[in-house]
Amino acid sequence: MTEIPLWGAIVFAVLILGGAGLTLLGCLGLARLNSFYARVHAPTLGTSFGMVGVVAASALYFSLVEARPVLHEILILVFVTVTTPVTLMLLSRAALHRDRSDGNPDVPQPGPRVPAPQDNTAEHKV
Repeated sequence: MTEIPLWGAIVFAVLILGGAGLTLLGCLGLARLNSFYARVHAPTLGTSFGMVGVVAASALYFSLVEARPVLHEILILVFVTVTTPVTLMLLSRAALHRDRSDGNPDVPQPGPRVPAPQDNTAEHKV
C-alpha cells in the first residue's frame, strides 16, 4: 500500500464530506418537500453537486495512490451531469401530463399555442 500525503488525505476527506453532505441535503429535501414538483429538484441538485465532490475525491485519491493522473472519473462526471437533468425533465413532463389529464385544478393548463413565424422572403422578392 502506498503512503498518502497528509495534504492529500485532508483534501479528499473534505471533498468526500462535502459531496456526501450535499447528497444528504438533497435526500432531506426529497423527504421534507410537499409536492412532486418541489420534490423533484432537491435530489437532482444533491446528485449533481454531491457527485462532483465524490468524483473529485476519487480522482485525487487514485491519482496519488497510482502516482499518475487517473481521469476516467471524468466519464462518470459527464454521464451523471448529462443524464440527471434529462431524467428530471422527463419525470416532470410525465407528471404534468398525468395531472392535466386527471383534471387537477392545482396544475396550470397549457396556454394558447403561438404559431411559428412564417418565412416571408418569397413574397418580398422582386
